[in-house]
Amino acid sequence: MIEKLEMFIALAREQHFGRAAEACGVTQPSLSGAIKQLEDQLGVMLVWRGSRFQGLTPEGQRVLEWARQIVGDARTMREEMRAAKQGLSGNLRLAVIPTALTLVSELTTQFSRRHPNVRFTVRSSTSIEILAMLENVQIDAGISYLDNEPLGRVSTVPIYAERYCLVLRADDPLAGRAALRWADLGDLPLCLLTPDMQNRRIINLHMAEAGVTVVPMVEASSVIVLISHVLSGGWATVLPLKAAEIFLKGGDLVAVPLTDPEASHAVGLIAPYREPHTPVLAALLQQAQAMAENRPASVA
Repeated sequence: MIEKLEMFIALAREQHFGRAAEACGVTQPSLSGAIKQLEDQLGVMLVWRGSRFQGLTPEGQRVLEWARQIVGDARTMREEMRAAKQGLSGNLRLAVIPTALTLVSELTTQFSRRHPNVRFTVRSSTSIEILAMLENVQIDAGISYLDNEPLGRVSTVPIYAERYCLVLRADDPLAGRAALRWADLGDLPLCLLTPDMQNRRIINLHMAEAGVTVVPMVEASSVIVLISHVLSGGWATVLPLKAAEIFLKGGDLVAVPLTDPEASHAVGLIAPYREPHTPVLAALLQQAQAMAENRPASVA
């Protein structure tokens, strides 16, 4: 039953029998057969069928909610039994917003010192993708914004407050300024993250509050791409100070704080709202809480 429910979750996510079968590592006929067997066991039709996938029936939508819960609980049980037998081990799957990727190494490094048999898989994702992957049991936890857009029903641990700066080359005329206003960005050649990133939506919000409309010259889904444009000369970008710090060490770039408004948004760990959590995930939540408590109040 658990295997069939996992295939059903994959089909609901991929909305395509072939892609779902590939994601599950089975043939398309095997996946189709498993879904049909699940329908027979439950006595309801779960999927509208035609020449291709046409969506879930109302009963299928309800079964999807149960499937996510049951599959999550089954994984929790297996992890708990494994931890009881051999301690914390296995693989933790994390998805992280691009502007918090430098934070994740602090979390994984501190966690690994305590639990050396746990491995990590880290992927860069938008905040919306992170919530979807949590819901579909594709990841164990995420690092994302906590206070800007609705999160739904998840467990959260705030870690730090994101504050914003303009990143420039050190030889830029504005590099010596102690601070800049959001309103000062109106005439600058900016490169920014793409609009599907919540960071970009936050930047748009604060520039709108300052009465500024900006059409960036370059949009990218990668902070590295933005920084490479700034280094090439003639560009500037807006980043959280925490995301910019790693690029400031060489001295080629500077970060000028942005004010009016003094913007701040919480970033932290999010996990499925489920009790109990797997032992590994419970330990990760505890580690995130310890990071937050030990973090200096002035750190962005």
